[in-house]
Amino acid sequence: MMHLMNLPDFLYELNIYSIAIRLSLAVLLGGIIGLERGATRHPAGFRTHILVCMGAALAMLTNQFIYDTFSTVVDPARMGAQVITGVGFLGVGTILVTANKKIKGLTTAAGLWASACLGLAAGIGFYDGAILGGIAVFVSLALLPKIENFFYLRSGIINVYVEVNDFEGFKAFMESLPAHKITVIETDLSQPNPLTPGGIAFVLSLKLPRGRKAPHVIETLSEPEFVTYIEEQ
Repeated sequence: MMHLMNLPDFLYELNIYSIAIRLSLAVLLGGIIGLERGATRHPAGFRTHILVCMGAALAMLTNQFIYDTFSTVVDPARMGAQVITGVGFLGVGTILVTANKKIKGLTTAAGLWASACLGLAAGIGFYDGAILGGIAVFVSLALLPKIENFFYLRSGIINVYVEVNDFEGFKAFMESLPAHKITVIETDLSQPNPLTPGGIAFVLSLKLPRGRKAPHVIETLSEPEFVTYIEEQ
């Protein structure tokens, strides 16, 4: 098999040196991803990603040890499959739904899952995959949001959470949008527990006219007295 790095053969075997290097690589990769998440104040940060990545690597090392020591009949991928499933449950704990139905933590959950995959690759000695995968994950988390925001800001489509006093306020709000040349793409009225007692909460997907920026539109739509709360999601 061709490798990107010409590493000694003993690093692909199970010995004290390969174990130390694989676990260290898992700590390094998990730490890099965790630092990016922690720096942006996400719930799962530096230590969490290190533990997930290193734990996954240890699971694969243990699986290889069982395979080499006791029986070649054992499936060397079995423990890795269980790690993937287990981390899925851990990732769910980072996903939060705010009072206005804004979902947060999906990227962090995906980062935890990816960290586990990197740990599995490092643990089984797939050094090329672990390093290249780690670079790809870090680039996705640290650099791609800038590209994402660049295109999203120019798409002219925003989602807004709105609260109004009553149903008459809702009608008035919807009727005011054409005057601002704003097109409603989608409406969701099933928003429970509005912040305003007795009010109506809803989420709109809006298409803004060319040249109009989201902050200015939000400020304009918040001016009527019947609008008690509005924010971009």
